Amino acid sequence: MASTGFPFSDAHLRDSRSTSGLPLAQESDPVQWMLNDKGPSHEQSASAPAREIIAPLSSDVNEDLRLGKEVGTVADFEGIVGQSSALREVLQLVETVATSDSTVLLQGETGTGKELVARAIHDRSRRKERMFVKLNCAAIPSGLLESELFGHERGAFTGAITEKPGRLELADRGTLFLDEVGDIPQELQPKFLRVLQDGEFERLGSTRTKKVDLRLVAATNRNLAEMIKGRQFRSDLYYRLSVFPIRIPPLRERPEDIPLLVGYFSQKYASRMQKRIESIPAAAMRKLTHWHWPGNIRELQNLVERAVILTRLGTLAISVPELENSGGNLGPAGFDNFDEQDRIVRILKETKGQVGGPNGAAVRMGVKRTTLLARMNRMGIDPRKMA
Repeated sequence: MASTGFPFSDAHLRDSRSTSGLPLAQESDPVQWMLNDKGPSHEQSASAPAREIIAPLSSDVNEDLRLGKEVGTVADFEGIVGQSSALREVLQLVETVATSDSTVLLQGETGTGKELVARAIHDRSRRKERMFVKLNCAAIPSGLLESELFGHERGAFTGAITEKPGRLELADRGTLFLDEVGDIPQELQPKFLRVLQDGEFERLGSTRTKKVDLRLVAATNRNLAEMIKGRQFRSDLYYRLSVFPIRIPPLRERPEDIPLLVGYFSQKYASRMQKRIESIPAAAMRKLTHWHWPGNIRELQNLVERAVILTRLGTLAISVPELENSGGNLGPAGFDNFDEQDRIVRILKETKGQVGGPNGAAVRMGVKRTTLLARMNRMGIDPRKMA
């Protein structure tokens, strides 16, 4: 998910420190905007503050955006594009915690780019010369997750014809990124807790204890506190994970970053497809900034990629009606999103369709019964089907 999660630029946070040792932005540098061909030159942009390089949102959404031939300057955060206050707060927290070895818990909806934030933490840590090891707990069957995490010895189970080191061993003296940590099976949680407490574990089929020194960055799009109430997640493991929590804002909370992201992805895919994109229609951009983006940056990225494929001339052929027909409404930010819908359905299944009462879904979610019923009605959720 290298470029699908959280591409934004923190050029706005640049200070007097040298950036010579920092990576370039993914595939291309952040976009340098030129409105009406009056933007700063490439030479000027190298030292100009970001507020002079990037036009304000009020200008971006009222004029056709013209993309410059030159790309922008080297960014401190690889693949990260944006200038919103919500984004700056996240990056400041990243800078603060990166130099420590403390465990970080990244919380945010699907598609907000938690992996890129995790990689930024690793790149700024004292472990940056060591491995950054990833493991998506939701993408691996629960029966295989233990082997992937802890490794196994030859003959530990049927099919284990050779010994295999787990992700814990691979991340020794480096960083382990556990995505969707809320999907760790309950029977595996105590064993993983021991790793966090003592730095010790055993491979499957082995009695020999191994020591490991790693920095853990965990991520989830689920409400772990609610899972604790439902006895799906251990409270002691949660407290070990949430030493330094960082909330990644959804795209609807940072609409001023949308024009920058559209330009970034337009240039990225135009370069990949050997096309020339010179401008983006202002009318389409205004609608994009008011869409609530339930799929967050990943949804925006896919939309722009399709638009670049369809573009024949120099103006990005972005299809706004595609959004209008995708099940939502263009309008102010703050609409219910897919993650909330999944959460409601999951809790209704656990309560066997019971909405009210002391053991109902409304109490579990901490909302009024009437509020939950209104949300369910808006999302088309029938609690009787969950019984």
